[in-house]
Amino acid sequence: MSEELNFIYEEAEEHMRKSIDHLEHELKSIRAGKASPQMLATVMVDYYGTPTPLSQVANVSARDAQTLTIQPWEKKMLSAIERAIINANLGFAPSNNGEVVIINIPPLTEERRRELVKQAKEEAEVAKVSIRNIRKEANNDIKKLEKNKEISEDESKSGHEEIQKLTDRYIKEVEQHLAKKEKDIMTL
Repeated sequence: MSEELNFIYEEAEEHMRKSIDHLEHELKSIRAGKASPQMLATVMVDYYGTPTPLSQVANVSARDAQTLTIQPWEKKMLSAIERAIINANLGFAPSNNGEVVIINIPPLTEERRRELVKQAKEEAEVAKVSIRNIRKEANNDIKKLEKNKEISEDESKSGHEEIQKLTDRYIKEVEQHLAKKEKDIMTL
């Protein structure tokens, strides 16, 4: 493979890897029934007028499969943390005992599980579209090289084939992540 083709391939692979990383991050925030600190990863707390991630103002831990506890670094942050969790619209009802914020995670209903699976499928589709767009850009770059006579027709053809193999590999990885998340959500 020529240096130019190699560069296009490596760049495409790097972008596809980022799509997978983003998908993994998004799937972690979809709850699968048991308490996980990751469920609150998107919560932003008003910390002296600055929106700050919850993890930077408190220690979040799973006490058991149905309970999350949030221990703020400063006690006066208790009500701000509760407000932030309610405002994040995650469907949780936080309470506090003057020391920690406690969230009891209700068991998921069948209907809610189906909604979460649908949400996971939407995230997977976004990742697939992203990967396909990366393939399209890489193929366009290869066509430009061929048009400008920087590579031969055979090199162009093999470049397109390599990009397609890369795309197939990453689409398969998206499917694997989705299947695993779907299993987690649907397992009682």
